[in-house]
Amino acid sequence: MNRFVLLLAVLFATVHTYASNSPAYEQRRSDYIDTCLAHFDYDALPIQAYRGLPLDTAGMNYILDHIRTDGDADFRIVQMVRVLFLTQATHQYDSAILSSVNSVKYWINYGDSIHVYWSENHMAMWMGSDYLLQQSYGRPVDTLVRKRVLHYLQLKNQYGFYEFNSSVYLPYCLSGILNLADFATDPQIKALAISAAQKLTSEYLLRLTNDKGTFFPTAGRNYYGKYETPYGQNHNNLIWLLTGMGQMPDNASHCGAFLATSDLPVDTVSNSWTPTIDTVYQNGHSLNATYALNASQDTIARIVFRWSGGGYFQPSVVLGSASMIGDSGMWNNYTFQAFRQLSGVPVFLYPQLAQQLNVISLSSLIMDARLAIYKHHSITLSSAQDFFKGKVGFQQWPCVANVGTTAVYTASGPVYANWEDHSEDNANYHLPYVQQRHNVALLMYRPEPVPAVIPYHNTDVALHWNVADFDQSLTDSLWYVGRQGSSYAAARMYCIGQIDSQAACHYTTDGSSYVIVVGDSALYGSFQNFQTLVHNSHFSDSRYYDSVNHLSVYQAQITFDTISISYAWGIDSTAPNGIHDMTANAALRVYPNPTSDQVTVTLAENATTATLQVTDLMGRVVYTYDGTLTTGTSLHIDTRAWPQGMYLLTGDSPSGRYAQKLVKE
Repeated sequence: MNRFVLLLAVLFATVHTYASNSPAYEQRRSDYIDTCLAHFDYDALPIQAYRGLPLDTAGMNYILDHIRTDGDADFRIVQMVRVLFLTQATHQYDSAILSSVNSVKYWINYGDSIHVYWSENHMAMWMGSDYLLQQSYGRPVDTLVRKRVLHYLQLKNQYGFYEFNSSVYLPYCLSGILNLADFATDPQIKALAISAAQKLTSEYLLRLTNDKGTFFPTAGRNYYGKYETPYGQNHNNLIWLLTGMGQMPDNASHCGAFLATSDLPVDTVSNSWTPTIDTVYQNGHSLNATYALNASQDTIARIVFRWSGGGYFQPSVVLGSASMIGDSGMWNNYTFQAFRQLSGVPVFLYPQLAQQLNVISLSSLIMDARLAIYKHHSITLSSAQDFFKGKVGFQQWPCVANVGTTAVYTASGPVYANWEDHSEDNANYHLPYVQQRHNVALLMYRPEPVPAVIPYHNTDVALHWNVADFDQSLTDSLWYVGRQGSSYAAARMYCIGQIDSQAACHYTTDGSSYVIVVGDSALYGSFQNFQTLVHNSHFSDSRYYDSVNHLSVYQAQITFDTISISYAWGIDSTAPNGIHDMTANAALRVYPNPTSDQVTVTLAENATTATLQVTDLMGRVVYTYDGTLTTGTSLHIDTRAWPQGMYLLTGDSPSGRYAQKLVKE
């Protein structure tokens, strides 16, 4: 390289600065870059380009070769696109890079068996790279790519990210968006990309990061390995750069190198971290809303955007999915491997088949989730509330606790001594019902029957509890109780036992329940006091048949300290796979429900009842009415003295029995 070219490279690196960010962040970024160059690996190639240094030849050749052969070519392409723009002043690597990045398809193409263009992170990398290469490097123009990129960024800014809180996919999604934020010349694309990157890092990464810099979240899609070690992973590089929390990385990660060489304003992101959170919120939007939201796109793009949120084979959308997979020759793509045996079925039969197989066809959806988050310094508890309970799970993580630097959670399916031996595709063979209140979560398992053609039949449930991670770990009957520093955790199993050295319970046909609690010294004082609260907690479950609504009901309740959670899960005995909540009898009206101090009971027209009775979940009678209640009269019941929880109100009459669920708050 001659002196003039070298001067241009140094000048370009010098002006690529971060005037809008704090000195503390700038110092971390500088330290990170120096460390990554001193302990070089191939992920540091963008950092070499940023500093105006010659690229490592072996590293660049390795990446360029794998672009042509890897199913995850887009992971490599975004790196090379970043290098292209960071060395744009010299163009010294253009010819070598462009021949490789232009050798593969960037969108749906016939017979592609190895590439994925439709999940959220892949969309950001493929579409963002295609757009930027068309913008500045003469790639043949796809006239629809700007429309797709713009739509993607607008969706993320307005509705959030479907792959919520994913420590696997979040960093790669960010890589694709950061390239757009730094290098797009279209001001609308650039502004939306900056905003989306800030939203992704603040709301989906730092929100659930504890004060140890550890991130063990409930997630729309994730892998077991992400919950085994607290540091040293791709997302930890981002956390340390943004906050300085956790361990300083000793080499570059894929996305760490992107953030360290980015113009993204991060002060608002860094300042968004808070030590305490207690909230419940809705993420994304309904599947039905996708029709209107994606109406501006062409047919293929509409389906791809739906797939990005898991909308593959739901009965209402399966015709479009099956038609596109068949028309594009993609039944051999590894994404659809589990469904390949259905490829010979006539397309018109797919809605009926998807309904019959709803135990697996419905629960891939992640675009609409109600999330609960509790954080108190070093502890977090997060969950997806009432998320496809009883159905086959995919990569979803319905409930996870983070205690200092260790993860606590349950998982259904085969039990392994090494948790990372689990399949990356199915974190749960059946999903639990989860209800979280503050720092307590009730998890109830009641798997639906799985047809023989579906391989997910193992319904054991295991607890991830790494004794070695705790300073103290003990058992109290069915409870595991642990302390790490001043942070506490407790998990109640349904049984006492182990499978392959893990705390686990074999399948029970009529339902099983688990509890996870987190706490610390600021909330509960000493660990001994926390143990006492665990010991004195009250758990109950029961089963009964509701003859009025034809429901086989499994109900459970946990009361820990001042927090009480209860739920009744009814299975329709008239439909083999119809699972739904216990519903009110139409003749019996109870309001307000939930109640705090008084409830009113009325009857529908032409109904009478001779007696009314209210029982708690232990079957204890808390109220009895022996008079006759008829249409047009109301009964007012004082509930102020009742403990919080769920109750069953029943009424007997000559024509039958009425039943209604009642919740006292």
